[in-house]
Amino acid sequence: MSRIFYLHGFASSAHSTKGRYLAERLREHGMTLYGPDFNEPDFASLTMTRMLDQLAHDLRGAEPEPVTLVGSSLGGTLAILAAARFASRIDRLVLLAPAVMFAKEGDHLLPPERVAEWRRRGALSFVHYAHGGERSLNVSFYEDSLQYDAFHAAFTQPTLVFQGLRDTAVDPRTVELFARDRPNVTLALLDDDHRLVASLPRIWSDMQTFLGLTD
Repeated sequence: MSRIFYLHGFASSAHSTKGRYLAERLREHGMTLYGPDFNEPDFASLTMTRMLDQLAHDLRGAEPEPVTLVGSSLGGTLAILAAARFASRIDRLVLLAPAVMFAKEGDHLLPPERVAEWRRRGALSFVHYAHGGERSLNVSFYEDSLQYDAFHAAFTQPTLVFQGLRDTAVDPRTVELFARDRPNVTLALLDDDHRLVASLPRIWSDMQTFLGLTD
């Protein structure tokens, strides 16, 4: 059986509503959902490279078991990049509103004028949903991210994608384009927003079959 990792989104944690829900459902099957905390050692110095390095360390710790990655939003971006980079260790993906265009110029967290301000000031504050309140993030997060391209990443693992049609953070049309020419990707478009909380029962139903947990 594959070990399952939950990769949380930007300024979130593994203890989000989705993370807790999936952990509880897996626990009913005697399974553990492993949730790396990408806010450590601090949010200010977060970068995609640091997240990949941390995940690589966790993957080594899971050897020799294969790993399934469940990635939410920015965690979905991370899951895609990891599937391409650590292909022999990862056997399947579940992506929840994956930010597939993240880090491309014009498709980042912020409009161009705010990115310019970020570069000028060296850091900006963002609402951190896990910590509560605002937290500062260095512009190195943005600069580092430009070297990664999840949208065009080459990976072959079987993949389930769930995307809300009312998502204002991740454009559903972009996710459709990402999935369209990938035979290994199954896309479910849902009547939901970015958080996908209302769709969790449907997501779990599909995941059970995908993970081989049904009779």
